[in-house]
Amino acid sequence: GTTLVVLPTDRPAYSRLCRLLSLGKQRAGKGECDLDLDDVAAHAQGLVAILVPDKADDLCALQLKKVAAIFGADAHLALTLRRRPGDALRLYRLEQMARAAGVTPVVTNRVLFHEPSRRMLQDVVTCIREGTTIDDVGFKRDRHADRYLKAPPEIERLFAKHLDAVAATVSIADRCRFNLDELSYQYPSEVNEGRSPQETLARLTREGAAERYPDGVPPEVEATLNHELKLIGIMGYAPYFLTVNSIVRFARSQEILCQGRGSAANSAVCYVLGITAIDPERNDLLFERFVSQERDEPPDIDVDFEHARRETVMQWIFDTYGRHRCALVAVVQRFRPRGAVRDIGKVLGLPEDMTKALSSQVWSFSREAIEDKHATDLG
Repeated sequence: GTTLVVLPTDRPAYSRLCRLLSLGKQRAGKGECDLDLDDVAAHAQGLVAILVPDKADDLCALQLKKVAAIFGADAHLALTLRRRPGDALRLYRLEQMARAAGVTPVVTNRVLFHEPSRRMLQDVVTCIREGTTIDDVGFKRDRHADRYLKAPPEIERLFAKHLDAVAATVSIADRCRFNLDELSYQYPSEVNEGRSPQETLARLTREGAAERYPDGVPPEVEATLNHELKLIGIMGYAPYFLTVNSIVRFARSQEILCQGRGSAANSAVCYVLGITAIDPERNDLLFERFVSQERDEPPDIDVDFEHARRETVMQWIFDTYGRHRCALVAVVQRFRPRGAVRDIGKVLGLPEDMTKALSSQVWSFSREAIEDKHATDLG
């Protein structure tokens, strides 16, 4: 079928792309995305569009016309090799179709892996996705091993009759300057009664310390609190602490059980705010395990809420901060050696007992592969 690739040229365009994908995910079921060209048109500013067709037919011409109407000069038509009979004629027709529609043709290799040796791994991943074995996958895998990153001279050789399209591809790459490093955390302002977030956090910390230590704040705890507040101010994390504090206070006001955990337990500020329960007077805490100027990583305060009433907390967050500013974070599963061995064993059609024996040779969190001698020992 036909695919539409959109590339963000800058930070605002990336934001629009994220909103577009969120819209499609909300409409569709798990693992799916439901969008139409009207949705794309509403988020098109700053995006470069590349229509990647399978055939140079009337349907492609119609879709190209629609894409051109939306993106104008930022609309492109991809020229790709399929390694099938008639490739040269197909590329010629696609280029003529692009010229007729006033769209710039570009060259793409539809890359799936970075070097040819990864073809076998690509086939294995395809089998895992399709739930089949390497013997039965058939044409669900790519028919050729050509979809890897190629050097410019090789691309120019393959598309010698379409060098303008090659140059257009380079032009797009030069325009797309957005980098994920440009992203940073944007916390709610949490401004209270004209005070800055840092001033508000300092006030709440003093009040919380007085509640935690009714007989007076121990000098060492006072010093720890001052040290933490200073570092929080330097790093600009006060709004985040205030947001978590607001959520915890709401939960406690509704008698919803909650408890902070993890590295946040090393924070005296979190303790006096009531987020965590580890007393810095009785325990030797190291705040730098939680927030470090040298590490320069945003803090992560994990708070557990009782399961039966967690939805109440979530709805309060939606109502307080706005649904458009909230997101449910998913856990992204990635392969570890033991799980990879089990899945690859299924792909290769190995007996279950052999796969189990092989996977037992590695620790679940290890980065080491199975040594050849272990596989040999197992027969």
